[in-house]
Amino acid sequence: MALDSRETFIAVQKNGDGDLKAFKTSSGRILDYEQAKQEVQAGAIAGVNLFKGRDGELYIRGDADGDPSNNLDSLPGFETE
Repeated sequence: MALDSRETFIAVQKNGDGDLKAFKTSSGRILDYEQAKQEVQAGAIAGVNLFKGRDGELYIRGDADGDPSNNLDSLPGFETE
């Protein structure tokens, strides 16, 4: 099987409530939450999926693989320039 050439999320930005608001990809792109959802839905980002919350909205979460270190909340933060 070929290596997955899709981008991954390598860092996150959170709002004051600790909710994810932006993502940095392995190619250095910065995506806001809506852009990131579109990319995940299109299958362009590896290791994550969308789920529907109780409020009916779609949210991004990491694929369950038993490794807490690659949980989206565990990714390092980044500053926008």
